[in-house]
Formats: sequence, C-alpha cells, structure tokens
Amino acid sequence: MAYRKLGCLHESAAQTARRDFLKVGSLGFLGMTLGQTLALEAASAATMGTKAKAKSCILLWLEGGPAQMDTWDPKTNSSFRPISTNVAGIQVSELLPNLAKRMDKLAVIRSMSSFGDDHPQAVHYAATGHLHNPTMQFPSLGAMVGKELGAKNAMPAYAIVPRWEKGRQYEDYFRSAFLGADYDPMLVPDPSKDNFQVTDLSLPKGLAPEAVENRRSFLDIVDKGYRSKIENAEHASMDAFTQKAWEMLLAPGVQQAFDLSQESDKTRDAYGRDSVGQSLLLARRMVEAGTRFVTAAGYHGNSWDTHSNNDTGHRDKLTPPLDRGLSALIDDLVDRGLYDETIVIAMGEFGRTPNHNPNLGRDHWPACWSLAMGGGGLNTGLVVGASDERAAEAVERKTSIGDLFATVYKAMGIDWTKQYITPIGRPIKIANSFEDATGEPVRELV
Repeated sequence: MAYRKLGCLHESAAQTARRDFLKVGSLGFLGMTLGQTLALEAASAATMGTKAKAKSCILLWLEGGPAQMDTWDPKTNSSFRPISTNVAGIQVSELLPNLAKRMDKLAVIRSMSSFGDDHPQAVHYAATGHLHNPTMQFPSLGAMVGKELGAKNAMPAYAIVPRWEKGRQYEDYFRSAFLGADYDPMLVPDPSKDNFQVTDLSLPKGLAPEAVENRRSFLDIVDKGYRSKIENAEHASMDAFTQKAWEMLLAPGVQQAFDLSQESDKTRDAYGRDSVGQSLLLARRMVEAGTRFVTAAGYHGNSWDTHSNNDTGHRDKLTPPLDRGLSALIDDLVDRGLYDETIVIAMGEFGRTPNHNPNLGRDHWPACWSLAMGGGGLNTGLVVGASDERAAEAVERKTSIGDLFATVYKAMGIDWTKQYITPIGRPIKIANSFEDATGEPVRELV
C-alpha cells in the first residue's frame, strides 16, 4: 500500500483503486469530493467545567494587520479622532461609529503581542499559536476546535469563507496539519459573487433525494463486493468521510444554510454586499446550522497591509466593511438569541508601526496591537490591557496568542492545557504562549 503522509490530501493506491472501481469520479454529485475538507464529529466535547456557554466561534480575519491606533486604541499619532462609545470611559476611532454604539457587546484587548515581522511568519503564528517551522506543520485554532467539539447536525465542523484565491500559503496555515484531513476546513467560495454556489451540495436538476438513496444502496452492494476481494485498514476512515458527505448532500438544513437567497435584501444590505459582509452573513447561517468554527476571510482582496496611504486606505476601504459587517453580525446574533453561544473575534496577524513611513503608510508591528471579541458568554463592555502613548508597546497585561486561544477554549468547554502528540512523537500545546508556556485564559473575559 502506498504511503500516505499525515495531514496531506494525497490518495493511497488502494483509495484510488476503490474510487476507480466504484467510478465515483462520474458521480461527483454524491458529495464524495467533500471528504477531504469535512470535519468529522468528535466523539464528545472535552470539558473543564459545566458552565461553558459558547458552542461556536466566528473569526473575522483582518488580513494584513490593521493599525491599532486607527481602530481600537486611538492615540495622538493617529490622523483620526477618538469618539466615545456606549460604554463610559471607552473610546475607539471615529472610523468605527457603528461599533462604538455596540461597545457593550465587545471587549477590546489593547495589549496583544506576537511574533513575526513578515506576513507568512505572523499569519502562521496567529493562526496556530506556534512559530513557523519548515519541518513541522501545526494545526490552526479552527481545526483544533473542530477536533475537540465536532459538528452538530450534518454541517462541517470547520469552514473558511471564502477560500484564498491567491496566497494559498496562508490558507495552509489555517488547516489541520498533522491532525489529518478529517479536520481540515471546508473551503467555501466567495458568497458575494453573483454565481455563488457550493456545487458539491447541489443535486442535478430532476434528481430527487429518493433516487440518490437508491443509488447509494446500489453503491453499498457494489462496495461490499469490492471489499470481499480487497480489504485494508483504510476502509474505516473512508467510510467516515463518505457517510458525512452523504449526510451533507441529503440533509435539507445543510443546503439551506448555504442559500443566501433566503435572507432578505434588508439583511444582506445591512451586512454589506461586499465579500466581508456576505462572508459574515454566511458564517452566521453556518454556525446557526451547526458549524463550530468559521473563519470569515473576506478581506483577501482588500488587505489591511497599508505600507502606503494608510490613512486613506483605512478611511475609505478598510474600516467601512468592518464597521458595517461586524455591527450587523452582532445585531443579527443578538436578535436570534445566538450571541451568548457564539464567540466573535476580529483580528489580524499584527498591528502597524507608530510612525508613518515616507509613503504615508504604516509598516508591520507585532510588538503591540489590538483585537476585539465578544459573545459566547464572555464579559464585554471592557478593555483589557493598555499600550503606551503611541500604541507601540504593551505596558499593562501583555497578552499572547496562546492566551487568546486558552480564552476561546475555556469559553467552549475545552481543556486549554491539553497537548497533542505529533507524528514524530513530539507533544505540542494547543494553547502555546510566550517562551513555550501554556497560555492562560484572560481572566477579565472568562
């Protein structure tokens, strides 16, 4: 049997033979191609107590890294003035007027500190909690949450919306690595496009679910005949993702979750018809249907990497989708009674430099930056940590990516002290903090 590397999507010779025997390639509508991107349900959720409220998490990925002083941590070295929020004593940038009215639903961490002066290193660290190592792949936060909790109903446990159209290196950092393909994210096309469709979930016109069930029975008979001739250990794992693919294909709730036409024009407009807004709307629909973790990555084509014209970029292109889309998501989750069980995080891989460069831009700055989060039973309407007068250094409550991960895990009832064993026998922390210490939940939040 051909060697299959853990975490890779290559087929073994036996898998290929079985596929050819069943001629699955001609039956793509069966959903078999989803097998490599679906997260299989975990046997049970690990618990660190009985008070965990959060059942899912939406990560709004601010690709490129926003300027902390121009968003959540206004300072005098920003071109934009601070404005008051609906929480006394908390101010944010004037570029976030709608979110300022919802500050009671959010908490801001102004003392985040991470590693990596370039995007690949920083994205890897923010996505996995580990420094990039060319000899080792690490699983992302979403993959680990999916592994620990599994999905509800027939939905994928973990998804990225939309998938990277370029820069696939970054997409790899949000995958499952050595955990295996079972915990890879489902990669969804851009829902803001007019032709948006998750093709693997659509039956051909005129083909009823009953007919598909009959086809499935036929394939089961053929499969049993094949197994009588060829048996190997890979059948069990193949059965798992095949079963999940069938469930997704035939479950009406799954197809409906991806159908944005069920939303009113008013709702779609509230989120914004851009990639950021529609990705957040689809993320809401997915977690409502049972997905545990969604990375809403609509900023692929509108990066916060403002090495030139930082101020006009933030004002005209970058903060409007954030302010509009995140506000709509919060309101929507609250109205549907989902906010207390859904963690929402808005963050990038680092911040921006305190000073403008000659091109009127700001460069990379991992030493101190900000993020916002709320929902999932977290304490909100507060600020954690503080930066200096130029948002250059954390001067109070320095917080790591590992601490952030531990906070999410605790809110979701996951043991944040857990370690995974890599294929080479090396233990790695699922919440890895500074100097390889175990991250600690941010006590002010959870």
